Amino acid sequence: MIGRLVGILVDKNPLQLLVDCNGVGYEVSVPMSTFYNLPAAGEKITLLTHFVVREDAQLLYGFGSTEERELFRQLIKISGVGARTALSLLSGMSVADLSQAVTLQEPARLTRIPGVGKKTAERLLLELKGKLGADLGTAGGAAPDVNTDILNALIALGYSDKEAMLAVKQVPAGSTVTEGIRQALKALSKG
Repeated sequence: MIGRLVGILVDKNPLQLLVDCNGVGYEVSVPMSTFYNLPAAGEKITLLTHFVVREDAQLLYGFGSTEERELFRQLIKISGVGARTALSLLSGMSVADLSQAVTLQEPARLTRIPGVGKKTAERLLLELKGKLGADLGTAGGAAPDVNTDILNALIALGYSDKEAMLAVKQVPAGSTVTEGIRQALKALSKG
C-alpha cells in the first residue's frame, strides 16, 4: 500500500495532481482543502495517501493532514458514500466543521455540499455520530482541553451532545473547568 508520497509537484489541476517521485509520475486526487495549500509547480511536496485497488482501476488519493485522510477513510466506509462524495465533503467543509455538524446533528450543513442529498446527509450523521470528536478549540473562548473537560462533564450529567456543545460555546475565555461547568449549567438552565 502507498501511504505517503514525497516528490516534486509537476502539474496541478483542481482535484488532480501529478507528483514525480524519482522519475515515476503519480496521479493523485486531492480535496480542495489540500489543493489550496499546495506549493507552486516544480516545488517539493509531501502527501499522505490512500490507495484503492478496484477491478477496473487503481486510484491514489492525497491529503495534506492526517485528520483529512482519517476522515476520508471513515467516510468511504459508509454505505452509499464513495470516494467522489468523500472528496466533495472534504472540499466543502473542514474536518472541524464536519465534526461539529455531526456533533450538533445538522444535516442542512451537509446538504450544501454538491452530491450530498438529504438521505445521504442523514446517513452520514447517523454513521459518524460518536466517531468524530468535535473541534472544541473553536467552539468557545476557553482552551481546547478545558472545553473538552467541560463537554465531557455535561454529557456525564445527562445532557445531549448538542445541548452540551451549545453550552460550551458560551463559556468565556480563560475559564477553569469548574468555572466553565458552572457557566455552562447556568446557560443550560436559562435555555
